Amino acid sequence: MKKRMHGAKPAILMVAVQAAFAGVNVMYKLAANDGMNLRLVVAYRLLFATAFMAPLALFFERKKRPKLTGLVLFQAFCCGLFGGSLGQNLYLESLALTSATYAAAMANLIPAITYIMAVSCGLERVVIGRIEGKAKVLGTLMGIGGAMVLTFYKGFEIRMWSTHVDLLHHHGHQPQPANHHPANRGGHGAHALGSMLAVGSCVCYALWLIIQAKMVERYPCHYSGTALISLFGSIQAVGYALCTERDWSEWKLGWNIRFLTVVYTGLVASGMCVSLIGWCVHKRGPLFASVFSPLMLVLVALAGSFLLDEKLHLGSLLGAGVIVCGLYVVLWGKRREMRRMEQLAIGPCKSTPETDSPIQIVITSHSINSSNDPQSNTRHVAADADDIDIANHESSMVKDDVAEELPDD
Repeated sequence: MKKRMHGAKPAILMVAVQAAFAGVNVMYKLAANDGMNLRLVVAYRLLFATAFMAPLALFFERKKRPKLTGLVLFQAFCCGLFGGSLGQNLYLESLALTSATYAAAMANLIPAITYIMAVSCGLERVVIGRIEGKAKVLGTLMGIGGAMVLTFYKGFEIRMWSTHVDLLHHHGHQPQPANHHPANRGGHGAHALGSMLAVGSCVCYALWLIIQAKMVERYPCHYSGTALISLFGSIQAVGYALCTERDWSEWKLGWNIRFLTVVYTGLVASGMCVSLIGWCVHKRGPLFASVFSPLMLVLVALAGSFLLDEKLHLGSLLGAGVIVCGLYVVLWGKRREMRRMEQLAIGPCKSTPETDSPIQIVITSHSINSSNDPQSNTRHVAADADDIDIANHESSMVKDDVAEELPDD
């Protein structure tokens, strides 16, 4: 039971991360309803994340922090750019030029883009001929398809509960956000630009996961890494906000929903959640972290129903069901792949100085000549070579899990 819970820990943490991100969307709606410029939210969010994560990094990782290199600093700068300032501002601009529904639908391309990039960079190895490889591809497509159904198909209204809680109506007015451009809506040119910006935000998020996977290999301190990412991202976001918002009265927070929004998004979303994502990417890879993205739409729909008095429709439930099924298929394929890797890596992990010896692969003439079909013999040898190649490629991702699960001598 303990071993199963340990193996399910990354999935549980990623579900918690998506629940926190769903809260970010609700807080964004409340801040925009209050008239706050969302570019300032991004800037304050990263500043609060830096102020929160830096002391944690100094306290918990002061003795095990590796040496900072120029490459690690460059990777942290890129993560702050793609996962922080640029990615979030591109998404907000796409909201202004298109619509929230369209931008949410485009965000569902993140798993597919991450999958393509991870395979291209060698961070994911998918063998289509095996059942686990097919499951990862099928589950990713199911997640994207379910998110599209949830976004575009409405259906009839389903009355399951009614909390009569509407935080937006509680404020009594709904002014337009400061970064809203109503004149740009409706035009074909603006819609095309918004589409490109939405795709750009998806690419940024995928690049962030890929670069972070590379960064944690050289700098496996998640608190310190998150602090560096937030620091670089805050510098970039504050610089961009200063260029676009010169009214200093808009920068004032006060004890209101604006302050609550930047504190929550900074400490929880850009602070702890980024650290958890980095840990999950280190354990399971960038594709594993990205397939949970469509789950946020389900949680946003539920949060909107409870807190914003939004109505649930048939399309929301159907899309949610497909997303959950696709997520389960990917997790099943990933778990099956991890078990295969553990079986191939268990020997080196349990070796001791007394028993440590080179692994010999002996192919006897009887095993090869037992079949009169030379093509069959070739397929068997190729399959063995493929297993060895995959084990060498992904053993760095699983050896930490294997070592933790083995009992102490």
